[in-house]
Amino acid sequence: MLHYRTYELNDNAPWVCFVHGAGGSSSIWYMQLKDFSQHYNVLMIDLRGHGKSKSMPALNNYNFEDITRDIIEVLDHLRIEKAHFIGISLGTILIRQISELAPERVSSMIMGGAIIRLNVRAKVLVTLGNMFKRFIPYMWLYSFFAWIIMPRARHKKSRMLFVNEAKKVAQKEFMRWFRLTNELTPLLRYFEEKDTGIPTLYLMGEEDHMFLPTVEHIVNRHYNSRLEVIGNSGHVCNVDQPHDFNQRAIRFIQSFQPV
Repeated sequence: MLHYRTYELNDNAPWVCFVHGAGGSSSIWYMQLKDFSQHYNVLMIDLRGHGKSKSMPALNNYNFEDITRDIIEVLDHLRIEKAHFIGISLGTILIRQISELAPERVSSMIMGGAIIRLNVRAKVLVTLGNMFKRFIPYMWLYSFFAWIIMPRARHKKSRMLFVNEAKKVAQKEFMRWFRLTNELTPLLRYFEEKDTGIPTLYLMGEEDHMFLPTVEHIVNRHYNSRLEVIGNSGHVCNVDQPHDFNQRAIRFIQSFQPV
């Protein structure tokens, strides 16, 4: 089973489950823990091959559904029937997949730095990555991607956090995750066409040049979805502007609670 940590407030408090992105770990949520644990039961998970889940038996290949079922297994183990899910970057794809496999488990979705569609630049990066992944050290590849996605000086903290976390992922595991990019385009197209109707808040940095435009497009098409843009922030908005991120996310979740 995936490694997880829980911070329980009380039996009646709603659960909030945090899902990190590729190359990260649950430690990227360290600036969210204090604020959220004051209001909710908190579940933080390390995805397969990441953080303290590196000891899980390796699979030769897996897909987004396999990784998502890992998360659902933890929910079943803890007897968490329903939760609010908060994701960043690729973690938002996994949350969206949970809403397909087990919609009854999802109270709401908060998508930070959401990946909705790959623009031309992103598709070129993925193609180049697949071409050269066997010939160059994976950390060079990851560092280059991080710089393209988070290029500004004020993104340095987020960029370095993700790069340092990625160093803890074994190269073979990184390659397994990178193969998932082959699934991205058809999966994202399906997600774009199908509206879950589940309350969804997109929290995007105003400088997330690669992914913000597509989110702006999709919120006009999906019922019960809305977008809030965080100023002076890039792709990893929970790290760039944690106070703003926390306030907006908690306010969104509180809107579903009885007064």
